[in-house]
Amino acid sequence: MGPPRRHMLYFYCMSTSNGCGSFPRTVAIMATTPPEDQPAPLEGAPAPAALAPGPSAAVVWSERFLDYTWTPQHPMKPARLAYTMALAESLGVLEGVERIAPRPASESDLLRVHTPAYLQAVEQAQAPPVALHAPPYGLGSEDNPVFPRMHAAASVIVGGTLAAAREIAEGRTRRAVSIGGGMHHAMADAAAGFCIYNDAAVAISWLLDHGFDRIAYLDIDVHHGDGVQRAFYHDPRVLTFSIHQHPATLWPNTGWPDETGSGAAAGTAVNLAVLPGTADAQWLRGFHAVVPGVLAAFRPQIIVGQCGVDTHREDPLADLELTVDGQRAAFLAMRDLADRYAEGRWLAVGGGGYSPVRVVPRAWTHLLATALDRDVDPSTPVPSTWIEAMAAEAPTVTAPPTMGDGGDIAYRPWDGPGGTPETGDPRVDRAQRAVDTAVTATRRAVFGLLGLDAEDPRD
Repeated sequence: MGPPRRHMLYFYCMSTSNGCGSFPRTVAIMATTPPEDQPAPLEGAPAPAALAPGPSAAVVWSERFLDYTWTPQHPMKPARLAYTMALAESLGVLEGVERIAPRPASESDLLRVHTPAYLQAVEQAQAPPVALHAPPYGLGSEDNPVFPRMHAAASVIVGGTLAAAREIAEGRTRRAVSIGGGMHHAMADAAAGFCIYNDAAVAISWLLDHGFDRIAYLDIDVHHGDGVQRAFYHDPRVLTFSIHQHPATLWPNTGWPDETGSGAAAGTAVNLAVLPGTADAQWLRGFHAVVPGVLAAFRPQIIVGQCGVDTHREDPLADLELTVDGQRAAFLAMRDLADRYAEGRWLAVGGGGYSPVRVVPRAWTHLLATALDRDVDPSTPVPSTWIEAMAAEAPTVTAPPTMGDGGDIAYRPWDGPGGTPETGDPRVDRAQRAVDTAVTATRRAVFGLLGLDAEDPRD
């Protein structure tokens, strides 16, 4: 998720003492002790609820998500959510699945992350006559225009993600999805990147107070998950991982490898920055070269996944080259990682995605299907009823014929710095070298802090 494409060269200088410091003791124990010696929850915090039998996932949905509407010209179209639910229903993905209607987040919920002054500013915001370059609290800019009942609409988005968190924390399900969420750029005191309130950060804060003390946040949006990282940059109980287009080429120009967390939380912020043009196989190679290792070290009790799909090759606001097939593979990987490292607990939210007919509905239908264990083959034809409905909604857009793009998702696992032989195809070899350079930078920045060997592909 994020604002319109901005190509800019951004020179970043950072002085840090974390690079060679030891990993905080509480997290180092998690990285080195066997499962039977796993650290106990924080004193006074209840253990996460036992998993109850029943549906494999809860789906949170409300028509009120569609009230999160900016301006007619704005690239974030809430209709993408309705199109997704319609496609999932037409494929039978949601058959027999009860939708959980969320309540708006309360003021006390929002104050977990946001300042009182900012909440008041959102509630009282009035649209300026023209968009401002740097308005107070980020409200009234071209990216974040003021719209009617903005506070109420944004509060429902947060309420949706909180409802998903409650379903998991209270043991009613292992997985929960709220495609309306994923507003990962909102800061404590400012709107940013189409995000008013940071629903993922609020839900993580709530989970920390309800039985969880090791939470992994995985962000696969094309833009860096800056707001969530900043919210927990000093908290060793939360690991944030973001794989995104390189910050030298895309807003918000953060998410460099040497952003690794601060103080006791050194090593719990992990950033993998990939270059424009990165396609499925290279993206998946990078993801799998970093994420399993850091999760094995951190040993989360739950994974919170921001599943933005603006990584797609047709997305107008960024420059990666993933297909729906690659995005589906990422969701499957997230599900598998939750099963392997977090007893299956996975809270998934939406995020960016600005191709509201051709990309978002298919990708997030795959997300819903993945969470519900109702996997949809990418070769499945898109139902003709949905295509006809889209022709009426968006007559100038050609709906896709199948649930995939024919993307090549076969990737070779990372095998150490310089370990991959060249294929002889200059384009493929350049792309492979580029992602391997990014992987090496990330692993060298953070793996040592986690008690892992940055050069050893087994870690």
